[in-house]
Amino acid sequence: MTPLFRRTKKKPGDRLVTLIGKPGCHLCDDARAVVEAVCAQTGVAWEEKDITRDEALHREYWEQIPVVLVDGEQHTFWRVDPGRLRRELEG
Repeated sequence: MTPLFRRTKKKPGDRLVTLIGKPGCHLCDDARAVVEAVCAQTGVAWEEKDITRDEALHREYWEQIPVVLVDGEQHTFWRVDPGRLRRELEG
């Protein structure tokens, strides 16, 4: 039996990881290192956004930083598990 809806696998070039954090945050520094390494391995682009420069992001995420979004959807916060992020990007 074939499922009615199939999740199409996105190509690495079609994916985007967003790291939301702020300067002086040691957890953000740790998350940046993981995101940078996993994205380099998988070929996925990433960007970083500073909550101190964006009021909407500050309101939404200030208690959770660092926050990692994958394709605009929240993947994790506080600590980034490299294996989990890799599986999300490769899956």
